[in-house]
Amino acid sequence: MRSYLRNSIAPLTGVLALALTSAIGASPASAQEAGDFQVKVMATAVLPDGKITDVALLGPLPATTQTAANDNVIPTVAIEYFFTQNISLETICCVTQHDVDIVAGPLAGAEAVSNARVIPATFTLKYHLNAGGISPYIGAGPTYFLWINDEPGADTIPLGVTSQSMSNELGFALQAGVDVPVGNGLLVSLDAKRYFVDTTARWYAGNTKVIETTHKLDPWVLSAGVGMRF
Repeated sequence: MRSYLRNSIAPLTGVLALALTSAIGASPASAQEAGDFQVKVMATAVLPDGKITDVALLGPLPATTQTAANDNVIPTVAIEYFFTQNISLETICCVTQHDVDIVAGPLAGAEAVSNARVIPATFTLKYHLNAGGISPYIGAGPTYFLWINDEPGADTIPLGVTSQSMSNELGFALQAGVDVPVGNGLLVSLDAKRYFVDTTARWYAGNTKVIETTHKLDPWVLSAGVGMRF
């Protein structure tokens, strides 16, 4: 587990270094103050994994079955409150939709889950370096993946499946990024998060559970956008 976290933190460090490089030359501005709010509107790429990590019941699926979730790009809103100049708490608002496809085994290419929508309720405690107005930051905090809609993929229905569900799960997120002030309280922001969260997927034929698998979601969530502080 420790090596897994180290391997995930390394790309975050690279993202932060790239963000800092892009920020060189930006006009300085005053640092955040305690009691300030900051609101960002971002374009966000959600890049999940989705592979099967555990099988409780495979039912009609072949033993070699493996799955992957598709990527998505969505709008997000981030709201942040500063306790001090350097420490803040941020939450994000978004809903992202994903399909899960079978990518290995005799049923490769089949759709296993259709139109699964999830709210990744996330709070991160952030530390800001405030380098001359440019503010690189790191953060971490809990997340709760709340599934509000999921349907069996069309290719599972011939197997007798009538309904499907994904389990809501508590997880953890790491974060790094940079805010670059551009004047008049406006800023440009780059942000990267890595989530660590699984979900258990269950397929039913009537009231009988016929398939149960655990999936590693662990998405990268990469955002760029603009914000305002007040």
